[in-house]
Amino acid sequence: MHYNESAENYLETILMLSKTLPVVRAVDIANELGFKKSSVSVAMKQLREKGHIVVSDAGYITLTKNGLAIAEMVYERHETITKILTSLGVPEDIASKDACRIEHVISPESFQALKKLLNE
Repeated sequence: MHYNESAENYLETILMLSKTLPVVRAVDIANELGFKKSSVSVAMKQLREKGHIVVSDAGYITLTKNGLAIAEMVYERHETITKILTSLGVPEDIASKDACRIEHVISPESFQALKKLLNE
């Protein structure tokens, strides 16, 4: 279940923001990622057309069941890979940045092997 890296990052960001903010708006996503609001608006339109998010009339963004599943998958990969790298002595900020890149390209088989390793 691989989607484009940009879409995965946006969905993961929406998930993370929804844990700390009462509502998520495009401006919140732009601020979090350091992107222009216009770029985020284009991406939100694409995610909405693919059925990954719903945008209310007030501009509040929520994940659909499908969008949430993707976001949770990416977030789980990020957290697991970060934990493994930090357990190997990689500083947390570097581990998190590396995990952000790895989470999009790792195969399901390799990820399952890493999860198994972490839980041993």
